[in-house]
Amino acid sequence: MSGSGGVAIRPARPDDHDAIWDILRPVYRAGETYCMPRDVDRDEAIRDWFAAPFSAFVAVADGRILGTSHVGANRPAGGSHVANASFATHPDARGRGVARALVDHAKSWAAGQGFRAMQFNFVVSTNADAVHLWQKAGFEVVGRLPGAFLHPQYGPVDALVMFHTLKGDTDEP
Repeated sequence: MSGSGGVAIRPARPDDHDAIWDILRPVYRAGETYCMPRDVDRDEAIRDWFAAPFSAFVAVADGRILGTSHVGANRPAGGSHVANASFATHPDARGRGVARALVDHAKSWAAGQGFRAMQFNFVVSTNADAVHLWQKAGFEVVGRLPGAFLHPQYGPVDALVMFHTLKGDTDEP
């Protein structure tokens, strides 16, 4: 297990599925940050979260799963050196460093797996807390997709592409 600030990150296991669903369900139902059907059922959501090429992780604090991530190749073949990741935290995790621990772990894990960069393809611009956190973690906004996300409250809002180099030497194949 790895982590910081009292938050431990470990690989997710099948017996974590209920806790992960408890975290994903309200996020997906709100429809404000992920391109998932708001009525997605538990089994479909878990299959998606654990789908290859991603590895799923959980953040544990005080013996309780308070966050989850999945990290893997953004694209196959020529894009396989760039990682992608998704994150979700329980409402009880706010202000406890869980999201930051998850993103730090994702970057470290991806670098350890040989990824040279990490890209977030579709960060909803109205998700200001996440945008701010990702920027504090070293990610830059490298693209803006105007009106690409249909927000349930605000209508069409921009989606951001964010990028962070994990390794210094980008000239190697």
